[in-house]
Amino acid sequence: MEKKPYTMKSFNIGSGKLTTPCILAPLSGISDLPFRMVNRSFGCKYAFTEMLSARSLICKSPKTNKILASVPEDRPLGVQLLGRDPEDLRRALDVLQRHYTFDSLDLNAACPAKKVTRRGEGAALMKEPPKLQELLRTLVTHTDMPVTVKIRAGWDKNSINARDIALCAQDAGIHAIFIHGRTRSQKYNGSVDYRIIRDTKAAVDIPVIGSGDILSPFHVKRMLDATGCDGVAVARGSFGNPWLFEQTAYFLTNSRMPLRPSQDEIINTMVMHLNLCCDFYGEHRGTVLFRKFFSWYTKGFPHIRPQRTRAFGAEQKDHMLSIIEELRFAATGSKLNPLEIYGLQRNLYQEEF
Repeated sequence: MEKKPYTMKSFNIGSGKLTTPCILAPLSGISDLPFRMVNRSFGCKYAFTEMLSARSLICKSPKTNKILASVPEDRPLGVQLLGRDPEDLRRALDVLQRHYTFDSLDLNAACPAKKVTRRGEGAALMKEPPKLQELLRTLVTHTDMPVTVKIRAGWDKNSINARDIALCAQDAGIHAIFIHGRTRSQKYNGSVDYRIIRDTKAAVDIPVIGSGDILSPFHVKRMLDATGCDGVAVARGSFGNPWLFEQTAYFLTNSRMPLRPSQDEIINTMVMHLNLCCDFYGEHRGTVLFRKFFSWYTKGFPHIRPQRTRAFGAEQKDHMLSIIEELRFAATGSKLNPLEIYGLQRNLYQEEF
């Protein structure tokens, strides 16, 4: 039987209309300006900055300007705040609106890290629905920008409350909800519970964006089909794989999986990303920060361990570039199919849908 193409639907976050389902999630230590621009070059339409503490913004931490740096092509752009004090959020919002340009504001009530939750922030807010609603009302009251919230299924398996939290958040006046289908106690282990996301979507009248294990176009479609959510938040699936955005659009439109990019395109993208990092941070820091991306881009490469070892010792751009170019030469001489060599998450691409 011929598979019917997926009907792409649009949804709004405030006045911003999204015609593709994938949004680049806020990723601490990852989703800086260079990373976002690489992903935008391959079809990412909506992205978020790294998570930003309200207190850091108020204190004008030196890292703040880097986290919030943007360019006109980096739009639409959301900012995600972390905090639990209404006055801190109000003051942070004042700084944001006076000095930066952004298109939406998200409150993090999903981060499972102990250093965050022990302060009563992030996913700890799932245990305090009235407090979370108060924080969201503070943001909605003090900005004309669309306000969203990122939540989890619950704190643990005995306190699954995403649906009730979502209703409280909707009553606070927010424009959309991001929901990760795991509890805080699961962190990133175990399975995503599509049922919880589906029940949350059915309970509210605002857009719901599903999150968790979006690693391939197949997983995007499965999330959309299983939950009825309006969009998906892409996180780990974008690591070394910016093609996920354009490939998802192709997959949903044509009902078949596109081929992975050629080895030359992967290597050219690595070079582009490295150059953006060095331009943004300076040569030494940019090269060092690129090391983790080298590992992600080269997932699935044959006999890659020696190059990875050398890449993780590289401190100058020319050194990193020479290692990247060695991969081009090695791939040219290989007799294996490029898809087999460079198939990041290639096994996922073979699943039925």
